[in-house]
Amino acid sequence: MSDLTVFSIIESPFHPDLQDVYRRFGMQEIKFNSMRKAIGQLKHQLPDLIVADFIYGYGSNYAGANVCNLDVLLRSLEPFGKDYKLVLFADKEEQEFVQKLHDLFPVDMVLLNPVRAEHMQIILKELGY
Repeated sequence: MSDLTVFSIIESPFHPDLQDVYRRFGMQEIKFNSMRKAIGQLKHQLPDLIVADFIYGYGSNYAGANVCNLDVLLRSLEPFGKDYKLVLFADKEEQEFVQKLHDLFPVDMVLLNPVRAEHMQIILKELGY
């Protein structure tokens, strides 16, 4: 089993399959199709890297205390005090809203959709993996 764990939070049809890339970097990928399941996994395992689709909360319940789909997960990680890297996949139209999330939590990298495996390989090297 790998020492590094990737939480892939897939909430968009544009999220690429990066399993082979993670494997080449010696990472174990755990895929989630809902934020609730990812938060539940925190009881058992903490991520070294979170790769997630960024979905801004236009006028929804996110508009108040939350900025996007990731706030609750990232807030849930705070008590553990574990360092992790966060890579977001965003649509060009939502790129401007990523800063609002970055004001609350560290965002290490933002890639615009569509993301290809080559992009992720470069990012993982830049992040020191």
